[in-house]
Amino acid sequence: MERARAGIARRESAPDGEWMVRTMTARNAEKTYICPGCSTAVVPGIAHLVVWKDDHMFGAAAGLAERRHWHTNCWLSRTYRYR
Repeated sequence: MERARAGIARRESAPDGEWMVRTMTARNAEKTYICPGCSTAVVPGIAHLVVWKDDHMFGAAAGLAERRHWHTNCWLSRTYRYR
């Protein structure tokens, strides 16, 4: 049930590959991470996205192991770089 509340990963395609994206609710955000989009902290209590490469060169497990936590706006705006 907890996984359903946190969101199910969805696949997104971009010019840089296939990505799995899962929403992390504010309630479930318990640690601090550094967002790779803006290099600032994603602090506990802030809803954000957990993102990993679905087409990782070394397989799905390697992609999941390299997952990163992004501010939602940082992830969404990253695609505008390709326009």
